[in-house]
Amino acid sequence: MNYFKEILGYAKPYRKWAVLNIISNVLFAFFSTLSFVSLMPVLQVLFQETEVVYKKPIWTDFTKTKEFVEGYVNYYVSEVAKNDQEQALILMIVLVISLFFLKNVFGYLGMYFLTFFRTGIMKDLRDDLYKKIVNLPVSYFSEKRKGDVISRATTDVIEIQSSFLSILELIVKEPLNIIFALAAMLMFSVKLTLFVLVFIPISGYIISLIGKRLKSKSERVQKEQGAVLSQLEETLGGLKVIKGFNAEERMQDSFEKTTSRFRRFTNSLDKRKSFASPVSEVLGIAVIGVLLWFGGRMVLVDGTIAGSTFITFMGLAYAILTPAKALSKASYGVKKGNAAAERVLQILHTENSIVDQPRAVHIDGFKQGIDINNVTFAYEDEPVLKNFSLHIPKGKSVALVGQSGSGKSTIANLLTRFYDVQEGTISIDGHDIKDVTLKSLRDQMALVTQDSILFNDTIAVNVALANKNASDEEVINALKIANAWEFVKDLPEGIHTNIGDSGGKLSGGQKQRLSIARAVLKNAPILVLDEATSALDTESERLVQDALEKVMKNRTSIVIAHRLSTIQNADNIVVMNKGEIAEQGTHAELIEMKGLYNGLVGMQSL
Repeated sequence: MNYFKEILGYAKPYRKWAVLNIISNVLFAFFSTLSFVSLMPVLQVLFQETEVVYKKPIWTDFTKTKEFVEGYVNYYVSEVAKNDQEQALILMIVLVISLFFLKNVFGYLGMYFLTFFRTGIMKDLRDDLYKKIVNLPVSYFSEKRKGDVISRATTDVIEIQSSFLSILELIVKEPLNIIFALAAMLMFSVKLTLFVLVFIPISGYIISLIGKRLKSKSERVQKEQGAVLSQLEETLGGLKVIKGFNAEERMQDSFEKTTSRFRRFTNSLDKRKSFASPVSEVLGIAVIGVLLWFGGRMVLVDGTIAGSTFITFMGLAYAILTPAKALSKASYGVKKGNAAAERVLQILHTENSIVDQPRAVHIDGFKQGIDINNVTFAYEDEPVLKNFSLHIPKGKSVALVGQSGSGKSTIANLLTRFYDVQEGTISIDGHDIKDVTLKSLRDQMALVTQDSILFNDTIAVNVALANKNASDEEVINALKIANAWEFVKDLPEGIHTNIGDSGGKLSGGQKQRLSIARAVLKNAPILVLDEATSALDTESERLVQDALEKVMKNRTSIVIAHRLSTIQNADNIVVMNKGEIAEQGTHAELIEMKGLYNGLVGMQSL
């Protein structure tokens, strides 16, 4: 129940709805019991068991409640029945209908208030989950399947709402129903009530045995559901490759294996859940059957209880069995919800390794330069960088070149603190970036990646990602600098045109120019270009390269390049090999060395 308590921690802002729900449930339980009790005078009138009372009864004390109520009802019925027995019956029926009406009004209000309570908790839980997801380091998602994270943030949260927080209704409502009904039953017959109390816990225990393994089964179902979502997400992202390689059948086979496992685990879970309903029904009928025999003897043989009283008592007993069965079944909801809550809270409890230090400094601007000192870094076991050192003065452009896997992109990941340095330091203006607030550090940098990461929104929203208050003029100006205005101005709605999922309505070159416009609008002093032109055709590359040259003016630029023709004007070209600096200098200096760089240039010019 620890997970349940933690989820309830989100309830504090919505306490008023919980209080209103409890009040409504108290009144629901009260009128529910009264509605069954009110059947007794109707039956007494029908069976002509009403005792004629002409003197209005007087309240004495609580122990005489039953006698007072019976006496008052009999007095009232006697007064009315003096003139018309049918009228007395109609009045009793109106009373019953009124009480059932009030019961259902407060039942509805209880659910109404619970809705605000429950959806409020779910909103805050989803908000916290999303906040945690966007703040977790990039390394977390390289180890986790995105589909599993999506499953936890969607289906598991829904499971918490449907099966976990629904228990809140049962915790208050059903016990109150049982308590009020038992109080009324004790007034009718202590002997019969004790008989009922012996059998209900036995049946509840039997039902609870069925759900013992439900939590582990629910965990397996939810985990496999994450696998289904993950494979679906990967399929949608790689649809062109799947079709291009005629891999539809292979992917279908893989997906069917996943859904078959999901079906098998779901069947196992549902079989156990479904078994509870008939078992509880049979046990309930068995209790009613034994009660009919035991109470029937008291009516027919012993004569210690009236027939109308016994029928009313049976109605109350049924009113107890229904919430008792609901409470027994609630254990399924708790176990299933517990499994979902555990998966959700695992994300919320994940420690974020890349956070601001307690005394982190805020830097207002970039003034001197960047220093990378003896940095060693490994994603897993094999180091990607080995004792790497580099000084990048303000206003200079530095290009990082080398074969794939030489550690170029890792430098960008470490500069932006997507990953933290394991050995050595990276400093900006003399401050170790681990001692600088993440926001102020990233405010100094604009990033353009090889894959143009765009969102399913308008051009204006994508370009003004770092500044939601940017004016249309500022967006258009950034587009012009990035050579993107030439195609944006011809779109149906200009900068307010939706570009589709991941910018699917645009070409590769157009998407990359929007990414550059986004960097332009941010106007950061440090520009990080991670192979920004490597995936483009010649014409698009020319336009993008021209845009980059405009952006790089008066900025400190770190250019990670695959195509060497794009970085020949860099102030310093660093040639990397297996995580270390093999050569560095200007284009002309490196050509004269006739070393590794010269060989790379020769290969690309062939």
